[in-house]
Amino acid sequence: MYIPKYFEITDKNEQFAFIAANGFGQLISTSNDRPCSTHLPFLLSEDKTKLLAHLAIQNSQIDSINGQQVLVTLQGAHDYISPSWYEGAGVPTWNYQAAHIYGVCQTFTDAEKLEYVVNKLTAKYEANMPSPWQPDYNPKMLNAIIGIEISISEIQCKYKLSQNKSEQDQQQVIDQLNENGSKAVAKAMQREKT
Repeated sequence: MYIPKYFEITDKNEQFAFIAANGFGQLISTSNDRPCSTHLPFLLSEDKTKLLAHLAIQNSQIDSINGQQVLVTLQGAHDYISPSWYEGAGVPTWNYQAAHIYGVCQTFTDAEKLEYVVNKLTAKYEANMPSPWQPDYNPKMLNAIIGIEISISEIQCKYKLSQNKSEQDQQQVIDQLNENGSKAVAKAMQREKT
């Protein structure tokens, strides 16, 4: 990922917080000499050295992914930025937050480990539900999935949030985003300014 210095996020705690908050992304690998991608939720391991997920056993991506270096892409808040929002000259652009995570992927079928991953992902995403669903499924259903464990070797994190613009332009962009209902990008920009 191309990352100019003013957009680069190198603080590990910030990177991990972003990954935890934006865990739905793409698992990208190579299969039969072609790039292939699956969209799925990821779980950052407690020691922050691995990403965990699972794929349907019918997913052809599992045929060649074991032992392969893969790329996981995660996306945060994003929106279009009009040059009309700047005091000075500008061009149309997009503000966004993203992370690229590289690592070697291992697959697993251990039922206990699969159940752990499924239950942790469920707990994470059910936590904000009005009536959280408690895991209650036939354990044989775990036979329909393959676990994915990616040992993280590199994290690239980019917050392109108008940091290369004047403070006045940044504030005008924040105001316009708020006015247009793009609260998440405006909030991320405000946080970067402080």
